[in-house]
Amino acid sequence: MTPTARNAAEAPAGHRTASRSGLHARASRSLVVLPGRAPVSTTPKVSLNDICLTYGVNTKGRLIALDHINLHVQPGEFLCIVGPSGCGKSTLLHLVAGLHRQTTGEVLIDGKAAQGTGTDRILIFQELGLFPWLTVQQNVEFGLRMAGVSKAERESKAADYLRLVHLHQFRDNYIHQLSGGMRQRVALARALATEPDVLLMDEPFAALDAQTRDLLHDELERIWAETGRTIIFVTHNVREAVRLGDRVVLLTFRPGKVKREYHVDLPRPRHLEDVPVATAAREILGELREEINKSLEAEYGNETNR
Repeated sequence: MTPTARNAAEAPAGHRTASRSGLHARASRSLVVLPGRAPVSTTPKVSLNDICLTYGVNTKGRLIALDHINLHVQPGEFLCIVGPSGCGKSTLLHLVAGLHRQTTGEVLIDGKAAQGTGTDRILIFQELGLFPWLTVQQNVEFGLRMAGVSKAERESKAADYLRLVHLHQFRDNYIHQLSGGMRQRVALARALATEPDVLLMDEPFAALDAQTRDLLHDELERIWAETGRTIIFVTHNVREAVRLGDRVVLLTFRPGKVKREYHVDLPRPRHLEDVPVATAAREILGELREEINKSLEAEYGNETNR
């Protein structure tokens, strides 16, 4: 832990000063209060309480994927999760979405146990899952149609959210007629149309070119500000996490644990090329590299010892 991060972590609550990088680091099980925003709710929007997840990998034993994860996300917070490959970042999203079930511990939404999937939590996969035989508007309407919403209402809502992502003029196009960035915006509009409380995003911009990614960062931040949704965003890109997040959570290499939480104390809007963003990202990346080295040692250590 850097001296800057250590000083911020040890300062009494309510008396922390901003570090030079714009980060406040706290111990792994602490909840970071966000200064400059409305007082946090006494009930988090999402709570992960002592989450453990194990898999049976072969006849010899089980693999511990997640180990005693404790994490609380406040209503309207933009939380980013980073960590080395295989640490359980995407798995955490699947648990919150109700697609998988933890071995032990509990997932709470507004203080109540999450019961399977629900329209209050929508997961946007990296692959998007758009239907090529449907138009843009029909793709956005799909979740509403499955929920039994009337034709008139779902057409109205789809139109509203297509305007929000600046795609209304392409409503009658098919997916193959859109650019990669436009497809991402269709997926975002489809997720928002069901009006979820929590938006879960699993590396949604990883496959995009840098210019398109930067534009979508701006769009996502604008939509988040306008809708007030709670967002949990998984990424391998530390600078992207600092650019977007109120808070960045760093997971350890397998088994995944919360190694450290960073409150990003930088004013918005931010940009990837901003010096404070790069400085803050460098501080987190120093901790992340330790975990990446562990993952490389686990994968290639036996080969070097031959």
